[in-house]
Amino acid sequence: MLILGSKAPTGWRTIVRGVLGVQAALGAVIADHPPLLAQDRGNPTVTAAAGQAPALLLGDLYRDVRRENPRAEAARALTRAAEARVPGSKRPPDPQVQFGFMNYTVPGLKPMDPLGMAQLQVMQMVPVAGKLSLAGKITSSQALAQRERANEVEWESRTQAAMAFYDLYQTDQALLVARETLRLLQDLQRTAEAMYRVGEGRQADVLRAQVEVARMTEDTIRMQTMRLGMRARINALLNRAGDASIAPPEVPAFPDSVLTLGELAAAAERGRPMVRAGERDLEAADAGSTLARRELWPDLTLGIQYGQRSGLMNTERMGSLMVGASVPVFARSRQLRMREEASAMQAMARADLVAMRSETRGRVTEAFANLVRARNLIALYRHTVMPQAEATVTSSLAAYRVGSVNFMTALDSRMTVNRYRQELFTLVADEGKSWAELEMLLGRELFNPPVSAGVTEGKGGTR
Repeated sequence: MLILGSKAPTGWRTIVRGVLGVQAALGAVIADHPPLLAQDRGNPTVTAAAGQAPALLLGDLYRDVRRENPRAEAARALTRAAEARVPGSKRPPDPQVQFGFMNYTVPGLKPMDPLGMAQLQVMQMVPVAGKLSLAGKITSSQALAQRERANEVEWESRTQAAMAFYDLYQTDQALLVARETLRLLQDLQRTAEAMYRVGEGRQADVLRAQVEVARMTEDTIRMQTMRLGMRARINALLNRAGDASIAPPEVPAFPDSVLTLGELAAAAERGRPMVRAGERDLEAADAGSTLARRELWPDLTLGIQYGQRSGLMNTERMGSLMVGASVPVFARSRQLRMREEASAMQAMARADLVAMRSETRGRVTEAFANLVRARNLIALYRHTVMPQAEATVTSSLAAYRVGSVNFMTALDSRMTVNRYRQELFTLVADEGKSWAELEMLLGRELFNPPVSAGVTEGKGGTR
């Protein structure tokens, strides 16, 4: 330590006082940028922008996506089209009505005596062997399958919105931390330059501070661009202009407990709309196979005929009754091939159902593993990593004030804390994504997301 007596030159006393003042300012700069540890231990959403704009709530986003998403609306329209085909498939073909004039002279167009007459004929084809009921079962199952697919599209759109929501949340919070870190680095850069000018600091510290400022500026610009892309993703799901403003998202409170992997997998196999659609497709394929085997049965054709002509005394009327049947003369290349086709479609539907169940189990396992990982790491960060990192910052700041460490060591400890904060936000977003993925796979909500006051959010799943 340098001690100056009363006879020391005035210039030297001024320089030393400046150095001591710069060191005090440096300590104040580091101390004035603490992490939001209290927020990290609770809801990690940074509230720096609170009060400036209303938050984007997850429940509101779900409601808007269900109402505005074009893919969901297209799937619902396709469901209505499939359901409209069901009643007609249960009815026989339309009857044929024929009206004619028989045995008229040409070119005079007068009835020939005694053969000329006017004739009315009605013919109706009647399928046999339960073909109509089977056809109705096929279209009914196909309509139910399409309804389940529409539900799956709604859940997929909901999940895509949740993924974009949590990505936007993570980017917003990381951007706030990056801006806070940038301000800290700029202050430290100015402090390092001031210390270097009075001969107390090192040029390496100045250069290191400049490099860190440039790198953090780059990260800030990159995250700002990422936010624009995530905002465009949400607006696309809502059928809005890509540059429409999006309020900062607010993460919901996640459930405290999680179902076991076995319970989640069993619920997914029962509840996922895509699996249920596969089951309906298999029912339609089974009915189609039965119908194909019965196509060899001849269909009946019933008809009545009415005719009249002018007689010598009065009008003469006559009627006829006709019964016919189709003859499968091309059975080898038509009806028997229909059986092969139906059998192949049945095998495909069964294999698709097995594949969907297997894929669902795999995705549930993956989402469950990600959820458990995120929850465990969040607890570790909040209760162990962040408190220890904060203690390291306090220790390095105290050591710097007594001259035990240089200012870059104190800076590194602060930067480490800020990096842990960003990683914590990433873990919170990962947990939210895992919950959204599980809800889509199960076809039902696992927790109630918050909605704006006065807005009632309907339950998820099939409606």
